Amino acid sequence: MKLGAGCMWRLLLLSLLAVAVVAAHGKQPEDISDDGDEMDLNEEEMSFDCFKVTYKTPVPTGEVYFAETFDDGSLDRWQLSKTMKEDADEEIAKYDGQWAVEQLKENKVPGDLGLVLKSRAKHHAIAAPLVKPFVFQDEPLVVQYEVNFQDGIDCGGAYIKLLSDTGSLNLEQFHDRTPYTIMFGPDKCGEDYKLHFIFRHKNPLNKDMEEKHAKRADVDLKKFYTDKKTHLYTLVLNPDNSYEMFIDQSSVSRGSLLQDVVPPVNPPKEIDDPHDSKPDDWDERAKIPDPEAEKPDDWDEDAPAKVEDPDAVKPEGWLDDELEFVADPTAEKPEDWDEEMDGEWEAPQIPNPACETAPGCGEWKRPMINNPQYKGKWKAPLVDNSNYQGVWKPRKIQNPDYFEDLQPFRMTPFKALGLELWSMTSDIYFDNFIVTSRKEVADRWASDSWGLKKLVASANEVGGKVADYVYKKTDLPGVDLEEEEEDEEEAADEDKAAEAADEAAAAAAGLTSICEDCI
Repeated sequence: MKLGAGCMWRLLLLSLLAVAVVAAHGKQPEDISDDGDEMDLNEEEMSFDCFKVTYKTPVPTGEVYFAETFDDGSLDRWQLSKTMKEDADEEIAKYDGQWAVEQLKENKVPGDLGLVLKSRAKHHAIAAPLVKPFVFQDEPLVVQYEVNFQDGIDCGGAYIKLLSDTGSLNLEQFHDRTPYTIMFGPDKCGEDYKLHFIFRHKNPLNKDMEEKHAKRADVDLKKFYTDKKTHLYTLVLNPDNSYEMFIDQSSVSRGSLLQDVVPPVNPPKEIDDPHDSKPDDWDERAKIPDPEAEKPDDWDEDAPAKVEDPDAVKPEGWLDDELEFVADPTAEKPEDWDEEMDGEWEAPQIPNPACETAPGCGEWKRPMINNPQYKGKWKAPLVDNSNYQGVWKPRKIQNPDYFEDLQPFRMTPFKALGLELWSMTSDIYFDNFIVTSRKEVADRWASDSWGLKKLVASANEVGGKVADYVYKKTDLPGVDLEEEEEDEEEAADEDKAAEAADEAAAAAAGLTSICEDCI
């Protein structure tokens, strides 16, 4: 991204004009703000209201195992699942959710396309093979892609699965139980916002696979699901068993595969003896009633908790003979009232009008107060239990299933990337998948793709105007094209510099106005 030539020279001309006006009036720079009427240069005119976004399909700058931009508009390398989800009703068991390759709804960058989940309340499954399988040895794993919840998200996920390199892997049969090595990405239901990192670890003793979940992110994730912006999700795994997750290139969670996953990779060396049981005479009571305590002779257990207030006096004017509620004298029995079916009719009760000005009606009773003599049921005070043995715990024994894997990074190789999703919201946008071993390759890929989306969204958010888009598709590294474009613009800009100087001089001599459209 660079300033458009027109905008750059417009700013230069306005700056030179400002200098000329100051010189003509013989004022110091600090006086300019006091004479806004004489110099029609306001903040709005000086704003960057136009710039050029040059988009070209990003090209990896290093070795990658997988890279996908969708800018060719096709899904030729991707395979839609043709299978059925097990243990589901037949109406929803099919993976018949629709996918499309489209632009973003908002903050579009012309020429930039992405994969869009189009259906709601359906199962979706699509996958693509890697250039070659990723084998966990001495190189890090870096996985990165973009997500935009264009219509927000109610309940659903946007995570990816890295499908294990097994002899039985068939992308046409990709479903929820297809073996995967890693699951990574955002997921949300209700008010539970998650960023998943799950890996499947093989038990070296019985060969069972068990899912290990990384700890939750250290930040509030809600805005990434609600702001309808494109966000960048990155996972980095290192051979030293450390991992780190990023959103928009900012770290949100980091840890160790050996210490920060649930359940732990390695089981405990010792476990509770399942056959041990607490002895019948084991005393776990830290306190017991004092066996030597006796109830005092004057302790009255029968005294009530509440008694009438002996000091209370009936208010003057209390109407003892009046009822609080009386029959409504204006009420009439309904014409369809059947006393045989409905019983004897009675007028509804209303507050007694005679009581409206009186302190009260009916029989006066003293209010109740707490009984100062009340003590309740007597209980012996508690004292330390001399026979206390502590809380019983079963004895420890050696764990027969114990093993120690100090290299959980050495996971099952994977050879495909897939999305297997259910969502109650449609139009979830995915773009620019990359799998590599070098973080700098993923960072450059993000700069050439997600970086432009972020720029356009920011400009639109603050009211900026994206005036000039250029889209170029190329197989050459992006850096070469940028250098060529800069050389061409520099040559053209040198010619305009002379014109700018002449116009500024004219402005100084005669305060000649410059055309507002200087492009």
